[in-house]
Amino acid sequence: MRDDYLRNALLVIEDPNILVNVVSRRVKQLRRGNRPLVQSLEKLSAEDTALREVAEGKISYELGSPLQDPNA
Repeated sequence: MRDDYLRNALLVIEDPNILVNVVSRRVKQLRRGNRPLVQSLEKLSAEDTALREVAEGKISYELGSPLQDPNA
């Protein structure tokens, strides 16, 4: 994993825990055959591709709302 891609992705998604989850989901999609959303002249790993996609704003995320207690 390239440090410069990681640093750039952390500028977009500042929480490292959320970044890990977003990137890991995207890596699974890429390994299943989904096409990358960024082009590169060099052969990138799925992890680096996912980090570049985040850094370039091609991937976003949305946090769900917490479940409400039905007994409240």
